[in-house]
Amino acid sequence: MKIAALGGGNGSFAAAGDFALSGHEVRLWRRDADQVAAHRAAGSRILVKDHNGSHDVKLALVTTDIAEAVSGAELILCPAPAFAQPDIARLLAPHLRDGQVVFLPPATFGSMIFAQAARDCGNHAKASFAETGTLPWLTRKHGPFEVAITIRAKRLPVGVFPLDQAPRALAVIGQAFPGAIEPCGDALSGALMNAGPIIHPPLIVMNAGPIEHFERWDIHKEGTQAAIRRVTDALDAERIAVREALGYGAPHFPLAHHYAKEDEIWMYGRGSHDRLTDSGDWRERIALTEHRYMREDLRLGLSLLVSVAGLAGVATPLAKAFLAIGGAVCGEDFAQGGRTLETLGLGNLDKAALRTLLRRGFDR
Repeated sequence: MKIAALGGGNGSFAAAGDFALSGHEVRLWRRDADQVAAHRAAGSRILVKDHNGSHDVKLALVTTDIAEAVSGAELILCPAPAFAQPDIARLLAPHLRDGQVVFLPPATFGSMIFAQAARDCGNHAKASFAETGTLPWLTRKHGPFEVAITIRAKRLPVGVFPLDQAPRALAVIGQAFPGAIEPCGDALSGALMNAGPIIHPPLIVMNAGPIEHFERWDIHKEGTQAAIRRVTDALDAERIAVREALGYGAPHFPLAHHYAKEDEIWMYGRGSHDRLTDSGDWRERIALTEHRYMREDLRLGLSLLVSVAGLAGVATPLAKAFLAIGGAVCGEDFAQGGRTLETLGLGNLDKAALRTLLRRGFDR
């Protein structure tokens, strides 16, 4: 299959390398011209390290030209942070064609941003947009063209916009992730599977002291204590209550299953938390006011949850509290703006109208 991977971060390199390792034709797009030139000079290769060793794979193309990257691609995967989505969506929008699938893992309802960008530029191609609850790889770059994959996802709940196009979209995504895709309905259902806004805000806010004191700190190892886990479960209960109020059924992929050592299988499978901490790759420097855990998962992810909860009639006191504390840490008012139904242009819709839009897509 022809696949385009967009971005230059951990997820994009894991995607490009892993898809090439699986035999797909992969084109990597990123905006940094100097990095692209250096990557080409190095042979357009990525060294993928996993539990089976090291694998030197060659990409079909590394480019700064997004039109060239996505031309003829059946799947366009963009794991860039949510705050980068509007710019990338505008660059991509004119080049989408019928049948292409844009997959955002995860996205904080970014599927709507990409779909709206196509509509706003006058592109009426029958493309579909999908998102899931986590990045399909626990991964970190170990060098400019080297990426370590600790775990590959076992279960990926995927929501599609418009829902009427889900069968084809899921079939395409399933070719890239064989056996791992689990349909979960429309794109908002997929957005409400996002684990980042549940796991990361308690870990960074409740570990703010050691994060700023130590040069490097592993929020998933020393930072994951019983008190924090209880808060995480309570925050996750707010997410699940919103899903249930909107009529989305189980499985809700409760984050507690990520920590379970047996019985429950979460998105990354059994024992994934221990494998993550054993790798040592998450002992890192976190600049609280700048890191994507704050800027993406807390500011955007929790503002979306609070906004959708308002439509659903569900109280979210913890989500609101973390927004307030995160904003205070950054010297901003996170309750204003963020990513909400209003900022996405959907604030005038009631539940029935939103459900219809998610199923049918925009009027053409």
